[in-house]
Amino acid sequence: MNVFDTRPALALARLDEHGRLVAADPRLAQLNAQAGGAIGAPLALPAVATVARLARRLGIALARPAIVADGDDDLDLWVRATPDDEATLLQVSGWRLREPQPPSTGAAATAAFDEADADFRWESDAAMCLTALSGDDSTFDADALLGKPITRFLVLDDESDSTVAILAAAAASTGFVDQLATIRTNGRRVRLSASARLDPAGRFAGFTGAGRLVMPIADAEPAIDEGAPAFPDTFSERLERALRMPLTRIVAHADSIGAQADGPVKPEYVEYAQDIASAARHLMGLVDDLVDLQAIERADFRVEVEPIDLADVARRAGGLLSVRAANADVRIDRPDFADTLAARGEFRRALQILVNLVGNAVRYSPPGGTVSIALEKVGSQARVTVADQGKGIANGDHHRIFEKFGRVDPNEPGGTGLGLYIARRLARAMGGELSVESAPGQGARFTLALPAGD
Repeated sequence: MNVFDTRPALALARLDEHGRLVAADPRLAQLNAQAGGAIGAPLALPAVATVARLARRLGIALARPAIVADGDDDLDLWVRATPDDEATLLQVSGWRLREPQPPSTGAAATAAFDEADADFRWESDAAMCLTALSGDDSTFDADALLGKPITRFLVLDDESDSTVAILAAAAASTGFVDQLATIRTNGRRVRLSASARLDPAGRFAGFTGAGRLVMPIADAEPAIDEGAPAFPDTFSERLERALRMPLTRIVAHADSIGAQADGPVKPEYVEYAQDIASAARHLMGLVDDLVDLQAIERADFRVEVEPIDLADVARRAGGLLSVRAANADVRIDRPDFADTLAARGEFRRALQILVNLVGNAVRYSPPGGTVSIALEKVGSQARVTVADQGKGIANGDHHRIFEKFGRVDPNEPGGTGLGLYIARRLARAMGGELSVESAPGQGARFTLALPAGD
């Protein structure tokens, strides 16, 4: 019996902590039964069960494609697994009959060849965090690297444009070949190839790739310092050339179409243009974050220390986010114009931090919610606290959100996982600190503390 039909569907299922099927919507239950499974037994769909096990192992929500047999046919599914204390929730969508795959050519054929002859295989999510890594255990510690950014595993080659190549491939939702890199722990040189994974909406969801060692171990260079920068010195220049300028043109053209500057267009085309402009702006934000990341990780990075008014900085940050907040039906409660709070730091960096905090608060606030910005002086510190009424952050995740590429849920719509990492580094560079107080269901309070001024 074939369970495929032409209706779009989202099928839900729940597994217990041991991977046994507790409940499932009829469509998914039928597919599982065809594979010999049943309620109370381990899930009988290997590709789906693998996603669930990995999500539970990493302790994060994870989404990826899966191919499942349905009678004489194969189905392309999109599986999202969300673990909690006692169970794993599965959301299965897609349900497309898999078409016969044509022979690979060009870059796709090279990537396929590399995978077949690989020394290791790897997968990442859209935030470039490793979700799978397998190979020779003597070459690297795969278990310790799962869930970490790929830059914790590899240093991208600094003698070619390979740093930009992987980002350009992600921006274009395509694969890449001949990416040179070095394993951080032992200095071994590798060549990477990968194909892009897409979610059901056609958006970039990560890479599936392979790596081949290109240097015998006897000739390998010394292991790379874990504190070494993830990007070469010329990264900003390459990124400017490869991504920022094309993205700027994409935004301009898409905005022009959306505004119907050259004449009326069909309403659906206006929506398409707005989606294109929004996606391009998101990628430009990633470019900005990566350029900042390179800057703050340089040994000679410094900030200007000057007298600033944190109340004025907070008002400006709230004003810059006022349109976004209005569109989300969120109110920003800014300090009064009569308020002042003297501090010492760099104005533009303090503004950058607060724009990030207020932007996050708006993003995670429910419609009708309020983002409040409060000021206080405590001893020798001037403090600004940005509070939201969102879903909150579990205590165990407080450290994760400040890590490089760290996000509580990598599959949740939002930023790149760099904003808070950069913000805390900037705060500390100014002699201050960035901290969080939060609990599930109680919103979040982020406090920027800087040395108080005279």
